[in-house]
Amino acid sequence: MSSMGTAVVVGVGPGLGAALCRRFAREGMNVAVAARDAAKTEKITAEVNALGGGEARGFSVDTTDEAAVEKLFDDVAGDWGVPDVAIYNAGAFMKTSILEATAADFKRCWEANCYGGFLVGRAAATRMTPNGSGTILFTGATASKRGSAQFFNLSVGKFGLLALAQAMARELGPQGIHVAHVIIDGQIYSEGYAHLAEDRPPDALLAPDDIAETYWQLHTQNRSSWAFDADLRPWVEKF
Repeated sequence: MSSMGTAVVVGVGPGLGAALCRRFAREGMNVAVAARDAAKTEKITAEVNALGGGEARGFSVDTTDEAAVEKLFDDVAGDWGVPDVAIYNAGAFMKTSILEATAADFKRCWEANCYGGFLVGRAAATRMTPNGSGTILFTGATASKRGSAQFFNLSVGKFGLLALAQAMARELGPQGIHVAHVIIDGQIYSEGYAHLAEDRPPDALLAPDDIAETYWQLHTQNRSSWAFDADLRPWVEKF
């Protein structure tokens, strides 16, 4: 199958990250599977390649390391050309009281939730703008718009990521780059959380493949009607 373009998915795990890789590869796109854990990227890369479609390659990268992020995009461009879509799906979470918080934990969460998004978004944008096209997608959370008790370590970074995405969308949209932000409002289903679905109605947890479908739709939107905000939640979720 000839390539239908290139996607870079940063922050890949067995849930949404893996689903995003599968969805874009299914369309014949080459997919860079990027995460800090090399063993994780190798496993998911093998799973995606076994399904057919576009080629997947694993990349081990620390999303908070500027040089490592630049090298990731240089390597991808060298292999497959400038990416058509870049997705920032990384993050970190630690529930704790502000009375017991440490500066080190706060910094670590902010770097993963926000600073890494800046590095990946900038790397993608600087390579896409000369071509006048491309898609940059950021994964947000309920905490992107609401600071809750003991969730500040998540909320501060996710608030910042939303602000980054808004600013990038306003600057880069006129240059042909579609920037969008997806809020995941609810628990994503995975094998580790299967027990949560036992006492709930059907489809009460977010299905990774269904979330990934929305990301694909955002990428393929015509520029006459680009969306920026997408809030995804199960039909039973209160908001």
